[in-house]
Amino acid sequence: DISTVAHKLGLPEVHLQHHGRDKAKVSLKALEGRSARGKLILVSAITPTPAGEGKT
Repeated sequence: DISTVAHKLGLPEVHLQHHGRDKAKVSLKALEGRSARGKLILVSAITPTPAGEGKT
């Protein structure tokens, strides 16, 4: 589950906001004090209404 993955990455449970068993949001505070070894990628998405609103 996602808690196991977070533990292996060294992320404390306090920085996770669980959304089910297999996904979670990670607080940006979890990045404080860590060296920059990669890029931060933010993902955002919405599902359009049946009328097609929200596609752009």
